[in-house]
Amino acid sequence: MTVSQTELLNHRTTRPVPLTRMGFGGAPLGNLYRKVSDEDAHAALQAAYDAGIRFFDTAPQYGLGRSEHRFGKAIARFGRENIQLSTKIGRLLLDCEPHEVTPEAFVDVPQKRIVFDYTYDGVMRSYEASRNRIGVANSDILLVHDVCVFSQGSQEMSDAKVRELFDGGGYKALVELRDAEEIAAIGAGVNEWQVCERLLGLGDFDGFLLAGRYTLLEQEALDSFLPLCERRDVGIILGGPYNSGILATGAVPSAKYNYADAPDEILDRVRKIEAVCAAHNTPLIAAALQFVLGHPAVKTVVPGAVNVAEVQANVALMDRNIPVGLWSDLRSEGLIRPDAPLPTEAANAA
Repeated sequence: MTVSQTELLNHRTTRPVPLTRMGFGGAPLGNLYRKVSDEDAHAALQAAYDAGIRFFDTAPQYGLGRSEHRFGKAIARFGRENIQLSTKIGRLLLDCEPHEVTPEAFVDVPQKRIVFDYTYDGVMRSYEASRNRIGVANSDILLVHDVCVFSQGSQEMSDAKVRELFDGGGYKALVELRDAEEIAAIGAGVNEWQVCERLLGLGDFDGFLLAGRYTLLEQEALDSFLPLCERRDVGIILGGPYNSGILATGAVPSAKYNYADAPDEILDRVRKIEAVCAAHNTPLIAAALQFVLGHPAVKTVVPGAVNVAEVQANVALMDRNIPVGLWSDLRSEGLIRPDAPLPTEAANAA
């Protein structure tokens, strides 16, 4: 079974970027939390391609370049012209002494340290380094990585990085690359919708990779950000559809929410969602994956995978038929917002 390719990341200034409804998120292939063998990584990427997935997202941060290297070997097999690629700027990878390595949440990484740099020179250096690691002439989408509070540690630091992006010339570099058609679209990859909304007030962005902030558990982005995206014709690449774990595992002991143990109120809410899913004979994880695509601004969802089985499971979840009554029951029980667009409504609109 294959994943349909009908959606576009909409923008106004350059060529459109066709995106499969499900993409491939590259963070796990950077050895996120655990080591992934080269064999499993390459097999997972091949399985995604064989299933019809054509959008692949990575970043220098993911394994300090390891994910980009692995993507490069796969893309050489696929043919660059046959896929759509996104990578990110904001973290330069510099050679360092062993004690200086900054792996963040990744294991078994190259001997590199991360330096945040959102200036003109930083963008250009980062993009060139990514192209060299992947072995491609260009990326289709280039995203500003992690200028959000979650990643920077405070609102003050987030504000400083946004100022650096604009006052230091990083945004200018992105626009120059887009205008020259080196890349087709620019945006940001972050963990918070609020900074995306701020960026839209400062510049002309084509789309955002938003991780974990529009899910079965969280729909606050409906207040202002997602309506703004619709008005501005800005597309959303939706990462983290499982809120870093709990919408995949369910409310089990030590279930993860936003990269930490889920608090009691989240566990309780997930149990109620699980009960509705069970009444409709639908796995929670399938409902979580498909729900996000109900919003017209969401163009693709990008779960990760570390082996063939996980890729095949993701494709099966996307293909699973979910009863219409499940969505209406979630809405009537107050478990999703009444203004949250439903996948069935999106299908009817199409």
